Amino acid sequence: MIQRESVESVLHRESPGSRVTVYGWIRTARTGKNVVFAALNDGSCSDNLQVVFERSGFGSMDISDLATGACICVTGTVVESPGSEQAVELSAREFTLIGSSDGDYPLQKKRHTIEFLRTIPHLRPRTNTFGNIFRTRHQLCMAIHRFFDEKGFYYIHPPLITSSDAEGAGETFQVTTLPLDSVPVTDDGDVDFRRDFFGEKAFLSVSAQLETEPLALALGKVYTFGPSFRADPSDTRIHAAEFWMIEPEMAFYDLDDDIALMEEFIKYTASFILDRCPGELDFFRKYYEKDLDSRYSAVLDSPFERITYGKALEILDENASKFENPARWDRDLSSEHERFLAGEVFGKPIFVTDYPSSFKPFYMRLNDDGKTVACTDLLVPAVGEIIGGSQREERLDVLTRRVTELDMDIETYNWYIELRRWGSAPHSGFGLGLERLLMYFTGIENIRDVIPFPRTAGRMT
Repeated sequence: MIQRESVESVLHRESPGSRVTVYGWIRTARTGKNVVFAALNDGSCSDNLQVVFERSGFGSMDISDLATGACICVTGTVVESPGSEQAVELSAREFTLIGSSDGDYPLQKKRHTIEFLRTIPHLRPRTNTFGNIFRTRHQLCMAIHRFFDEKGFYYIHPPLITSSDAEGAGETFQVTTLPLDSVPVTDDGDVDFRRDFFGEKAFLSVSAQLETEPLALALGKVYTFGPSFRADPSDTRIHAAEFWMIEPEMAFYDLDDDIALMEEFIKYTASFILDRCPGELDFFRKYYEKDLDSRYSAVLDSPFERITYGKALEILDENASKFENPARWDRDLSSEHERFLAGEVFGKPIFVTDYPSSFKPFYMRLNDDGKTVACTDLLVPAVGEIIGGSQREERLDVLTRRVTELDMDIETYNWYIELRRWGSAPHSGFGLGLERLLMYFTGIENIRDVIPFPRTAGRMT
């Protein structure tokens, strides 16, 4: 087996003189009379390793064909670099051209716009911007798993295909094997879903929450971490059709316990990223968000704020002239309201609690006032909402009444209601969009740029 080394490990060598073999892609190449310089990157870090090819050392071998974008394997000696941009470089002794690159390779030595890079999602991971984003995304995912493992949670895998719309908003992708050019119908003219694969309507999961609750009411504390799908036509910088969600569910937790866990979770992940991604964060500070440190300070330096939905409306009403759309009791806060509250009013993350039941999902616990529910959204500066959570309705009669009032198919949710019939217990949970948290931690402004292959309304490629 070849003892290959990463570019990152070579660049951090304290003493030159070692003979190493490195694989990677040529970011740039420049040719002189007696030498060729190539900047090599293998994805292990954003810095490049300068490789020096002395023509005299390669005889008749043509090293002028080392082109930007080509993939090579190079073996050589690590030496001190006379240049100021790197401490060491690699003096090449032999190389193999693994994958050539022709002259129209789109990633040349210039700064490309992020909009242009969206048109080549298959190549954009090779750029510094997206290499740093996806390395940070990896570390954030590791932080999430570590946090819940250290807190005694069990990682579970809910179904991606479901018969229910957890949010009740109807923004689901339907899954079917029925022939769309000749859909079978019943005598009444309705689609005959009995002839579909599952014998009934099926959808891609919007949320794993409903399927997670039975596990929490057996194992105590569980969490899911997987893809979610929402057929929301909103074409904004924070919406995507396919995204990743973290959804913990905890038995014997009330809303206060839920909120405490959310805050601890956000602080933990922020500390983890600061510790594991110093080079990536330096890059984001330089090119995307010069005030990135203030985002981490807002999370780590003080307790999060907490206000009710009613109080939030009072603040927004006092500043109504600043908004395109006024805030009203009978509807959810908009993104501009959320960013204003978290960014301009409080300057740190805030929990907004006790929203009206009229536009919240059926499973949230009804408060004693009969008008609001025991829920919260966590809002952060610059992004807005990143977490939504609630105490779940554990009372059989109240939950049954809510399902009936909303004219939902009680048969579809019968299994969920039955959880309240046998050994019901108070329980809570929340949902966190991975990409929105990553946007906050990196300063990247559009969700399309923190997902490797974004899926949004009207766009598949």
